[in-house]
Amino acid sequence: MANTKPHAVCFPLPIQGHINGMLHFSKALHFMGFHITFVNSEFNHRRVLRNAGLASLAGLPDFRFATIPDGLSSPKDDTDKSQDLAALCVSTKRHCASPLRDLIKALNDPCSGGPPVSCVISDFFTSFTLAVTAELSIPSIFFCSASATGFLSAVYLEELKQRSIIPLKVGVSLWKEDSSCIEWLDEKDRGSVLYVNYGSIAVLTNDQFIEFAWGLANSGCEFLWVIRPDLVEGENALLPPEFATEIKPRSFITNWCTQKEVLSHPAIGGFLTHCGWNSTMESMCAGVPMICWPFFADQQTNCRFLCSEWGIGIEIGEDVKREKVERLIEELMGGQKGKEMKRKALEWKARAVKAASIGGVSWINLDRVIKEVIMK
Repeated sequence: MANTKPHAVCFPLPIQGHINGMLHFSKALHFMGFHITFVNSEFNHRRVLRNAGLASLAGLPDFRFATIPDGLSSPKDDTDKSQDLAALCVSTKRHCASPLRDLIKALNDPCSGGPPVSCVISDFFTSFTLAVTAELSIPSIFFCSASATGFLSAVYLEELKQRSIIPLKVGVSLWKEDSSCIEWLDEKDRGSVLYVNYGSIAVLTNDQFIEFAWGLANSGCEFLWVIRPDLVEGENALLPPEFATEIKPRSFITNWCTQKEVLSHPAIGGFLTHCGWNSTMESMCAGVPMICWPFFADQQTNCRFLCSEWGIGIEIGEDVKREKVERLIEELMGGQKGKEMKRKALEWKARAVKAASIGGVSWINLDRVIKEVIMK
């Protein structure tokens, strides 16, 4: 019966946040009976294999990974750095159409071992796939995470209550994940640790980096801080020696971690975040309130709703000063407002759990998407 399954080719914009969103949706379709071919760029495929090993992309007989080139020159070293977003978008648009067309043709070959392609689900930012699918007479569907809808319309509270929230455990990480931070969290009191992560693209100036560092140090709070190798613009992220001495007993600093596992850990009491949509939803699903420092794109919109509409976020502001960082951490982790934010965050978690349960609105909406959009 494997060759009678509907076959979806899923192709995200090849950056961490978009890969995660598309992968979660692909896993949900797989659960609902689809054969999946998930398309990574060759550059990202190599990164994942280097950091997580061959088994990480082994897939299943009916969930396979494929690769196409992104058109950019590969870096000379193996340092984990994000590709330039603007250059990647331009290159993807110019160079990925032909390889994607060839891949779909190969998948439709009877010798491929899988069912013919039923549809191509592409990222909102890879609209060139429309021409490819039109040429091959295959339906093309845009996948828009809620972050993308921030460009199109406001995301209202009532809409979010109905939005599909499907917390799946499988992910593709472009950075090598450090699981030892979980052992460190296991030794901490409930709700005592602030988690700090600016996502996979946001870049800080050295001054911003130092202000955040001293705000964390001066707050007296225990914290887990993810510092990517490319976090600081144009240079390595070097902490002052006196800072390291100050925070050593109460901090854990790493290059990358399993964020969902961290956010769901009982020791986590707050999240200092760039407000990317994946991070926003993962924090809400874990019942963790946020300190918001939006960087670009939809993140300002997400921040506004977190802080002004949903009551589970407080904003630092564009001009980062250590005194404000310190004050907001203290307010979130120990103040009265922080307690109220935690209460509201747990309400959102309960809604997410209910929505993701069998028969909940998440599964009802997914079934509607399959019947009314994908298989129409």
